[in-house]
Amino acid sequence: MNSALDNCQALSPRGVSTWLVTGAAGFIGMHTSLRLLARGDCVIGVDNLNDYYDVSLKRARLARLQFYTRFDFYQLDVADRDGMAALFDKIKPEVVIHLAAQAGVRYSLTNPYPYIDSNIKGFVNVLEGCRHNGAQHLVYASSSSVYGDNTALPFSEHHSVDHPISLYAASKKANELMAHTYSHLFGLPTTGLRFFTVYGPWGRPDMALFMFTKAILAGQPINIFNNGNMVRDFTFVDDIVEGLIRVAAKPATLNPTFDPAKPDPATSSAPYRVFNIGNNQPTPLMDYIQALESALGITANKNYLPMQPGDVPVTAANTDELDAWIGFKPNTAVSDGVARFVNWYRSYYRL
Repeated sequence: MNSALDNCQALSPRGVSTWLVTGAAGFIGMHTSLRLLARGDCVIGVDNLNDYYDVSLKRARLARLQFYTRFDFYQLDVADRDGMAALFDKIKPEVVIHLAAQAGVRYSLTNPYPYIDSNIKGFVNVLEGCRHNGAQHLVYASSSSVYGDNTALPFSEHHSVDHPISLYAASKKANELMAHTYSHLFGLPTTGLRFFTVYGPWGRPDMALFMFTKAILAGQPINIFNNGNMVRDFTFVDDIVEGLIRVAAKPATLNPTFDPAKPDPATSSAPYRVFNIGNNQPTPLMDYIQALESALGITANKNYLPMQPGDVPVTAANTDELDAWIGFKPNTAVSDGVARFVNWYRSYYRL
């Protein structure tokens, strides 16, 4: 039986691209891979299937991808330098979408080392793989958390992001700096996307929507931090995927008007870009919860708590740069997105 790579090489003259997607069994990774496969491209997926959360959920996502003959999967940790080098040498992907990372702001407060292994060492391995194997574009996941202590709203790519307040945020800022270095030294086009609170079907169990839904259906109270005085730019996963794929199709270029005497953090004299990707509709947390209660038909018991370390009260994305670059802005209403998550949750868990 031919591998997906064999099939891809046979199809290559017909314009079929080969993509490497790291974190393919993850929330965003699965949705991205499915979109690429559905349109006829070939996807090589990498994931270490770690136990940060329920591995059976990751395997269920993976099973959806393995339906396609143009998908190959490698259970591999991006921090494995030799393993990643061998994989890049074998597949030589045209485009890399790097989504594998140790996620979670709160987890980083008590478990710092996985963030260095996955988010720093792993990112170097991806950069080196791209550099030595002719990748045409690296698109990678950054995070709205890089804005840290910034209070100027909405957050803009032109703002400084030099004051992260969690190790997770610092690791994502480090990724942007590392990418710029490779863009500058080796001409590798790199684009970082700062995700704003992604949610939707097949989401992560450590995210608020998942935890709230589980608790409400079990008749348990939900924990609401900062006494509910939180605002987030909740972004539906389908919008994230649309932005990812459009960005991937348009490699970063140098900014011919870049002024090193007044450097703009959003662009460079190298082929490097960073973009916010958020819904551009900041939503109070209590409105988000109300949308969930409406979708479930249940009123939640609420446990109000103080702010947690490493968290911020408000996130809001200015997405003008993204829109100018690819002609797209996320726009799924929270009420619609939450209802779609609830439908998936009830179906998946047979409730």
